[in-house]
Amino acid sequence: MAQAKSATKAPPDAIAVLTEDHKKVKKMFGDFRKLKKSEGANGEKSALVGRICEELTLHTQVEEEIFYPAVRAAIDDDDLMDEADVEHDEAKTLIAQLESMTPGDDHYDARVTVLGENIDHHVKEEQEEMFPKVQKSRIDTAELGARILQRKKELKGA
Repeated sequence: MAQAKSATKAPPDAIAVLTEDHKKVKKMFGDFRKLKKSEGANGEKSALVGRICEELTLHTQVEEEIFYPAVRAAIDDDDLMDEADVEHDEAKTLIAQLESMTPGDDHYDARVTVLGENIDHHVKEEQEEMFPKVQKSRIDTAELGARILQRKKELKGA
């Protein structure tokens, strides 16, 4: 007799969770580039940049609290991990600046653009360098993924 498959699906692993975050934010930066060309879109810009900042803040926090410590201990590549930490610090600086600005302010669009470029660079390094090293390591990415999802839920107040 065949055993019935479980109706509950296993949570995605950490790499899948973080990659999905990357895709979501990349799309939002693309949406911003379209809005940047629109006249009178300041309200939409402000709302979108607010969502970008929230997503990036949440993402960087769970990476720093959960993912990076596990990765740093497992892959023995301090240069890669140190660079990721510095890139997070740079992103947090731009996020803080944007959160105190409005779309009409000088350099607002430029800051969003630079943030997007920095995030693109950071994501590329994670996905092409860090994630393959994680996959070759003994890290339990399913357990990390569950912890990341739980922490994100806590941070969102859900």
